[in-house]
Amino acid sequence: MPMSEVEQTPVPSVAAEKSATPAVKAILGRKLGMTQIVKPTGELVAVTVLEAGPCPVLQVKTLENDGYNAIQLGFCEAKKKNVSQPMIGHFEKAGVAPVRWIREVRLPGVDGFQAGQDVLVTNFAPGDIVDVSGTSKGKGFAGVVKRHGFKGGPATHGQSDRERAPGSLGGQQPQRVFRGLRGPGHMGAEWITVQCLEVVGVDAESNVLLIHGAVPGPDGGFVSVKQTTRPRRAKKIPVVAAAAAKKAAKPAKADKK
Repeated sequence: MPMSEVEQTPVPSVAAEKSATPAVKAILGRKLGMTQIVKPTGELVAVTVLEAGPCPVLQVKTLENDGYNAIQLGFCEAKKKNVSQPMIGHFEKAGVAPVRWIREVRLPGVDGFQAGQDVLVTNFAPGDIVDVSGTSKGKGFAGVVKRHGFKGGPATHGQSDRERAPGSLGGQQPQRVFRGLRGPGHMGAEWITVQCLEVVGVDAESNVLLIHGAVPGPDGGFVSVKQTTRPRRAKKIPVVAAAAAKKAAKPAKADKK
């Protein structure tokens, strides 16, 4: 996807003249597609383009009242006729326009947060490591080879129609299928999280985040982005490069005469 198309993507409108929240590394957004960019180091990388925020704060939950600290965020303006009356009252209490998607973000503390504030994409910066959650693409009903990576049966010795069959489900006893046995069934359409992705670009004017790598879901799907709590593993040096570096580090041997 050319970057010119990303910059022209419409941004959901929200109520004007709202204050920004304290810096919090969490935001809701929508997947626009994938493209590639060249980093300042000259490396060509594939990135996912996300339309992120602005996300109004709908509710602030505290340890005293709710048992935990969190803020409730919304994203993507919705038509009032498509919103239930209880939710309309919830939005009016916060002083924001109705939204389509709502998620909570748990925080150590909620001091400084108020309903009606906006969480902006400017809270992120290139180099941040984030976890991105979303609903994976639905694959429909799938067999065990596609769903679980089963090897399948032999294609010869009379098994002309059993190449992708699951095989035996058990012996004569206990004459039932154990709970959790892997088998065919519905695949995909699950809430999953991809961890430790790098933010490589932030466009505050267009509310766009560029994430190195792929994120769950189809184009247009909603995603949640938050700072990771898992330390990122160091990149492994290729064997050839490691051997060359080790050879270069060895002192040169003096010539024998």
